[in-house]
Amino acid sequence: MLEYKINAFSKPGGVALSRAKDEIAIPFDAAAESGALLPNPAELFLTAFAACILKNVERYSQKLKIPYAKAEITIKGIRSDVPPAMVSVDYELIVYSDAEPRKIDLLHRNIKKFGTIFNTVLKSCEVNGKMKQISSKFSST
Repeated sequence: MLEYKINAFSKPGGVALSRAKDEIAIPFDAAAESGALLPNPAELFLTAFAACILKNVERYSQKLKIPYAKAEITIKGIRSDVPPAMVSVDYELIVYSDAEPRKIDLLHRNIKKFGTIFNTVLKSCEVNGKMKQISSKFSST
């Protein structure tokens, strides 16, 4: 089993910081009303989902020998008010690669099967996603 630990704090007014690995502080919005600058908890949740998928693009592209120039993801989460919960997460993952389409499909299957956050979210709400391949010749940084 792996164990993870973070430390977070907030001050009156809702500016909060989360620290992991004693190095990077991630600011977020903990105000009573949602602010315009910092990500709120729902956006951090979606960011963790994105991080899981992108980390696994890296991990499984190496294991499966699938070269890629870049990967990007867009995620939309739908929240219900009563009870307050995420009810669905939809994503589109774009991988810029000239690999065979069957290898890209295998990469997506591995992401869905072995992603820790992916599978945690899948147990709590509906997850719909697709993976799109674009030739790496069209990758812009």
